Amino acid sequence: MPRTAPLTVQNHDRDSADLTYVYPVVSRRAGGVSVGVNLNPNNACNWACVYCQVPNLARGTAPAIDLARLDAELRTLLADILRGDFMQTRVPEGARRLNDIALSGNGEPTSAREFPEVIALIGRVMADFDLAGKVKLVLITNGSLADRPRVQAGLKLMAAMNGEVWFKFDSATPAGMRAINQTRTTPEKQFARLALAARLCPTWLQTCVFALDGAPPAAAEQAAYLEAVARIRREGIPVQGVLLYGLARPSMQPQATRLSALPGGWLDDFAARIRAAGLPVKVSP
Repeated sequence: MPRTAPLTVQNHDRDSADLTYVYPVVSRRAGGVSVGVNLNPNNACNWACVYCQVPNLARGTAPAIDLARLDAELRTLLADILRGDFMQTRVPEGARRLNDIALSGNGEPTSAREFPEVIALIGRVMADFDLAGKVKLVLITNGSLADRPRVQAGLKLMAAMNGEVWFKFDSATPAGMRAINQTRTTPEKQFARLALAARLCPTWLQTCVFALDGAPPAAAEQAAYLEAVARIRREGIPVQGVLLYGLARPSMQPQATRLSALPGGWLDDFAARIRAAGLPVKVSP
């Protein structure tokens, strides 16, 4: 690949491979190399989360996707990872395994009109590299478009490809969603979308927690979140668990100076309360 700088868990540069749609990262949550697929090279998203690491983030949707270019880029990077010297020259020892292909870019990936076609394309490439059933296909999403038929078509394809969804769930209150995600969608609508996604493809909640102006999430926010977890259990929604994580890289949003990482002990304590409410938790400080 053109760039040769070693990768770290702090460096998720979307341009690290000099490609438009595809980039490699060492993922702290995945525990190995993740091949990222960025369907939002225009840095456009329908949400504007205050902790987002995307510079020059703009409101909007993904542009038209050049499927042929995506196919070629994905094949090029996978060939370098699996058959070249990428692991030896770019990846720290101990993380030299391909863990997943992740739709995780500079905006909401499901906003791409070609989303189901992208999933089918990735499936063909995985089959050609004998990766089917061996590595995961992960969709990292805010879930806001999960009620759209084309998104559901993509989720159904993912379910047949060892796929899983990481569904953003940072707050269970309207005020919290407005403050953290800067969206006016309601928790009730988001809960309905979560139920749809989880019944179509294995789904984890992904929850970012942090201190705002030095203070952790308010007691009311914590209680509402735990009640949402309990409701998931009561209603039999097949959520796999919670990916609870803190701030590992600095926000590139205007609110950045107001945010700070919580102590690992705080995350561990909150994880214990989530488990008591009924869901497994994986913690990444």
